[in-house]
Amino acid sequence: MAWLDAHVVDIWFLIIGFFVLYYVVADGLDLGVGIMALVTQDEEQRGIMMSSLQSMWQDNQAWLVVLGGMLFGAFPLFYSIALSAFYVPFIVMLFGLIFRGVAFEFRDHANSPALWSLSFGLGSLVTALSQGFILGGIFYGIPMDGQTFTGTIWSWFHPYSFLFTLGVISGYIMLGANYLILKTGGDIQRRSMRYSTAAAGATLLISLAIYVWTIARHPYMARKWLAMPDLAYVAIFPLLALFAFAMYWRSFRRGAELAPLIWNIILVFCSFAGISIGFYPYIIPNTVTIQGAAVSSPRTLIFMLAMIVILLPVILAYISYKHWIFRGKVGSGGYGD
Repeated sequence: MAWLDAHVVDIWFLIIGFFVLYYVVADGLDLGVGIMALVTQDEEQRGIMMSSLQSMWQDNQAWLVVLGGMLFGAFPLFYSIALSAFYVPFIVMLFGLIFRGVAFEFRDHANSPALWSLSFGLGSLVTALSQGFILGGIFYGIPMDGQTFTGTIWSWFHPYSFLFTLGVISGYIMLGANYLILKTGGDIQRRSMRYSTAAAGATLLISLAIYVWTIARHPYMARKWLAMPDLAYVAIFPLLALFAFAMYWRSFRRGAELAPLIWNIILVFCSFAGISIGFYPYIIPNTVTIQGAAVSSPRTLIFMLAMIVILLPVILAYISYKHWIFRGKVGSGGYGD
């Protein structure tokens, strides 16, 4: 129990990191499909693209709610600072999610489905933009005086967050394109292949630029790249990310359908893990550590941990079963058509 008391904050940091990663992949490909729908002219093809997501989009929003609840329970200081610093992009993101959800519910019953397809696409783009600025603002650093936010409602808007947002958009398009390669055929699949290669190149270049800029901005992160043993921990993940990108490209060139998406997911995991380990033990760069942001009582975190240990396998089993049921290609008539 003494070991658990000492490390429960780190465990919660890993759990929340897992939830963030799962959401980024699951809703990222969802949002990527929506962004691609904006430049799709054929309304029937838009319908097929939206149908491919019918079995999962509600789950993705539920993960976002659970993630917010866990942050509030485990790291209340970070939760309160983030809401203050990113009030505008959070509100805009909520409107984007609303537009997407309404589009899913109304499109199939509308006399003019094109309007709801536009709502789906714009809602996806707005949501992705908001998430990019939020993540970019966090990684850049939040203006703080002790534990008090000292910035303005526009402190998240700067060149770094803009570059980060471009990376999020290209990364989401890459995920969405690889998902459609797996789930569709014909013209949609061929167009998705073109989007996948273009987004992959943009994602690689932007990610390298973000890594360099982030290391240059945060001296304590840069020091980890200069000496062992920290170098071994932080360097392995970017190297694995480059390997995953090479394998993605290899599988893509061979005409595989599932492998590019798998390697894309591994690429996201390695990239996120590398930059997170670089920031550790800070949850807000340069100012707030995970210990400082956590609730004061380890017992509270242990109680919450017991609950998540019970619920997480159930959630994952349900989602896995749902994906198994809705496996296969999607046509104009839905799954199996």
